[in-house]
Amino acid sequence: MQEKIETVLDKLRPFLISDGGNIEFVKVENGICYLKFLGHCATCPMMLVTLNDSIKEALINEIDEIVDVKLISEED
Repeated sequence: MQEKIETVLDKLRPFLISDGGNIEFVKVENGICYLKFLGHCATCPMMLVTLNDSIKEALINEIDEIVDVKLISEED
């Protein structure tokens, strides 16, 4: 499962990296994929739009076992 998730994230990473950020896979539990934004993405006011409109959509559409995607903050 992690390999499938990383493959999808690798397609999206160039866009995040070009804006000074990145994304890290943390874990998957009960069909929920937990991710952490890094760099500029972690403080970007548009991070939830990026998560919902790009990352979440791609993961759910490409991996049948994923039902939701959530962010883990730096404090978690």
